[in-house]
Amino acid sequence: MPAWVPEEARLYLAHTEGGEGIRKLAREAGRHASTVLRQVRRMETLRDDPLVDGALRKLGGIEAGAMQARPGKECGTMAEALNDMTPDAVTLAREARRVLRRLCENGAVLAVAAEMDKAVVVRDTGQGGSARTAVVDAPVAQALALKGWIACEAPARISRYRITPGGRAALSHLLAEQENKLRGFAEAQAGFDTGRAAEAALDAEEADPRGRRRYVIAESPLAVLARRREKDGAPFLAEDLVRAGERLREDFELAQMGQRAAQNWDQYLTEGVVPGAGEAHPRGPEAARLRFSAALRELGPGLGDVALQCCCYLEGLETTEKRMGWAARSGKIVLRIALQRLKRHYDLTTGPGGGLIG
Repeated sequence: MPAWVPEEARLYLAHTEGGEGIRKLAREAGRHASTVLRQVRRMETLRDDPLVDGALRKLGGIEAGAMQARPGKECGTMAEALNDMTPDAVTLAREARRVLRRLCENGAVLAVAAEMDKAVVVRDTGQGGSARTAVVDAPVAQALALKGWIACEAPARISRYRITPGGRAALSHLLAEQENKLRGFAEAQAGFDTGRAAEAALDAEEADPRGRRRYVIAESPLAVLARRREKDGAPFLAEDLVRAGERLREDFELAQMGQRAAQNWDQYLTEGVVPGAGEAHPRGPEAARLRFSAALRELGPGLGDVALQCCCYLEGLETTEKRMGWAARSGKIVLRIALQRLKRHYDLTTGPGGGLIG
């Protein structure tokens, strides 16, 4: 059973799939039998939720297989095959940071369609528009629902899930835990082997190339500015400008996937630096690297700096203003100008609205 499974779900599966009695489970858990019975009944009522039901079905297969399989190699092979259907604790923590951060944005929901192996996070942009901000694998979405971090008020053919207070608290805990790991890894001596090389590599990918965390907030500066209104009621950032910023960040993320070491993108703000020059048909991360560097060169120093910091590193505007030596509350104006030029660049290269994957 994966380590992230809540105790209520473990007791429920042990009772329904393993055939264990309530009193026996209560003795093993050190609780009163009525408490365990209430937990089992609560999990039974939650099965009306399609994501919770899907998670319990998969976990029930693991529980039933563990009870029936013979000890030895056959049991190990069965467990590995069933565990492939559910995320492990490290994967769930990483995906939860990404998905819950998106669900904290104003008007964001997780849309889940029946019999689909993917779910999407959609954000209401106002005036009847919407933007897709993340794609989530079904096992991850099921785990989030089983842990109570997301919930659906009215399950339907297309169910819409929102982040719960428990999900917001879990996101804060996950971000703080990641911050502590990054800080501890940075302060560790170079030759000291902690035995957690995989986690250290993951944290290094999520860190800023200059030693800072890439982001520490639950939503991006673009999402915050998109909610602000001008005096006439118009949004401070139009939907097409937000999409241009999200597209820049998407290329930034894709470009980072091709190598383990984080890139120093500041060099591409100057003329004459063209990565991957000479390749006839670059693809994948290298193609994203070319698109990203071309956008930075188009913006140039100043505009490129604010776009890189706010759109890609998700740095707050106040921090960027201090870094650049600008007057207070001037960063949002410079960022809007940068997004306008960025939109024009994308319109000329791939056409309006094109290029976004997620």
